[in-house]
Amino acid sequence: MSRIGRLPVTVPDNVKVNVSGNEVTVEGPNGKMAEKFNPLVEISVEDGFCRVTRKNDSKAAKSYHGLYRQLVQNMVTGVSTGFSRTLLINGVGYRAEVQNDRLVLNLGYSNPIEYAIPEGISMETDGPTKVTIKGNSKEQVGQVASEIRSIRPPEPYKGKGVRYEDERIIRKVGKAGIK
Repeated sequence: MSRIGRLPVTVPDNVKVNVSGNEVTVEGPNGKMAEKFNPLVEISVEDGFCRVTRKNDSKAAKSYHGLYRQLVQNMVTGVSTGFSRTLLINGVGYRAEVQNDRLVLNLGYSNPIEYAIPEGISMETDGPTKVTIKGNSKEQVGQVASEIRSIRPPEPYKGKGVRYEDERIIRKVGKAGIK
């Protein structure tokens, strides 16, 4: 049995989980999320817990078992507390600021880059070199953070670029001079 799939999802008091047909809907203080699930698994809600069980022991059912349990867990966490990801910008003259519904990035290119903030995502800048991305969907927060990081990924010699807060850049030694 799946080690992740057999664990029940604890549903807080301020969150409602509803299963109808092959769709699970989670509603909480931060919004509402819905996800369709495969008919090889079954989702049930009782006594403040949400359980995911598989209907048979086929390879596909086993793989969906842990997946849908974790997706339900992420939806419950998203509508109750939300997710956030922090990006750090390193480099002389590199900076970011939020203007209306756009993130304006100056990353050493000839023109500033404007990134349109998608619906369901909020961004804050804590100073010119720290951007915090917040949202209900863990997938969407991670995707937006990845897209912003890909504009100027950190380089290994000086460490300049956009990196995740918990990312460690392995630095390389520069060119050795000839004596």
